[in-house]
Amino acid sequence: MYSSRDRLIIVDADGTLIDAFSAIGAAFARHGMDLGDLDRFQKRRNLFKYLGGIKEFPRNLARQLGRQGRKAVLDSLTEVYREEARLYPGMAELLRDMLAEPALRVGLITRNVTREPGITMARLFERHSVDIEALDFFHHIPLRQEKAPFFRAVRERLDINPALAYACGDEHKDYLAALAAGMHPFIAAYGFESHARLSRKFGIPEELLAATPEALCGRVRHALDLENETGETSAVPGRPDSDRLPA
Repeated sequence: MYSSRDRLIIVDADGTLIDAFSAIGAAFARHGMDLGDLDRFQKRRNLFKYLGGIKEFPRNLARQLGRQGRKAVLDSLTEVYREEARLYPGMAELLRDMLAEPALRVGLITRNVTREPGITMARLFERHSVDIEALDFFHHIPLRQEKAPFFRAVRERLDINPALAYACGDEHKDYLAALAAGMHPFIAAYGFESHARLSRKFGIPEELLAATPEALCGRVRHALDLENETGETSAVPGRPDSDRLPA
């Protein structure tokens, strides 16, 4: 039915791999704007996420009304991402290990509010010793565009069995996109949406939520049968290594 026996993993960048909250906060601070704390940041949607919450909104909006003000903030955000923004702990190692797997197709499908996102991502990943050119694909999509068609298009182009396809993200829309494309979701509950919002409001099963970057790395490594940072292959819980099923 499928010509390829490869596995596929699609990864989101901001809030999943990248500590976007810290990067956006640093860029806003350059212009005297307060992003607020992580808890309130995770509760905002769309415009409010980038302009600040209810307490910060009036001052932030006043500073961004002019075109030059918006341009300056975007320039700062781009500079911060390229020169200062960090990947979450363990993510660079995870990416390098996934890229080293010959039968695993790895790529990014993400949204990023900076100038020339492809260059921005390349600079950021290069600082973490990850070659973005080694990815099988990289797609930057507009904020209002759904990810599901991109997920499906990549999987179908590579002719990969949906049962061997995974997607990592940090928002409920990433979860829905993965399901719509017939893929297994890994959802980070430490990025743009909180654990409570993801689980209680959108009903995402606890088993699919990772509360920390370390937890997400562990789940992905286990699913893909990758070696962990100690050089050991992730064992199936409750099963001796000698009884592990073949990958």
